[in-house]
Amino acid sequence: MKILLADDHEVVRRGTHHLLEARPGWVVCGEAADGREAVALASRLLPDVAVLDATMPELGGIEATRQIHAVLPATEIMIFTVHDSEQLASDALAAGANAYVLKSDASSELLAGVEALAEHRRFFSRGMSHACLGKATGRPRPAEASRLTPREREILQLLAEGKSNWCVATILGISVKTVETHRESVMRKLGLESIVELVHYAVRNHLVAP
Repeated sequence: MKILLADDHEVVRRGTHHLLEARPGWVVCGEAADGREAVALASRLLPDVAVLDATMPELGGIEATRQIHAVLPATEIMIFTVHDSEQLASDALAAGANAYVLKSDASSELLAGVEALAEHRRFFSRGMSHACLGKATGRPRPAEASRLTPREREILQLLAEGKSNWCVATILGISVKTVETHRESVMRKLGLESIVELVHYAVRNHLVAP
């Protein structure tokens, strides 16, 4: 079984890599340090399972999940995160993930989650609160961010990380004017009035690290 691993912390990647490859027949076919790299590697390597950190630079795990699932619906995806969050779990399911595991739980939870995905079963970490688990496994509730287009969500994260309009345009291969147009749309849809409010929104919703 081929597994793609994406986490912006090298120590976490290294430890997770060794843990996964200790299982016979499991191979970590690629590693990524951010969501954008994870999407590119998934398209090239065609993994059976992708294990993605929720909060990564440039493109977070939820948006990476959405993009990978759109192109490779057969690839099973796990969000591997520190956040015990009902909203984040719901967003992960809506994006196409079938497993949500907390990094604070025992390593056996990670392995059990990958095993479940290999059998196309949904898996949630035991460490998640019962209330969170019950709501997340139900019908995902709509969130403010669901009104944003995929491009707007990308731009929201990049701006919240402190990148300039020019830098965002360069990363995404679009014009500065297009970035400004998307930025105005994001602010309008989310009811935000300043870049400070945008950053606070991104931190509250685990799009960027505080």
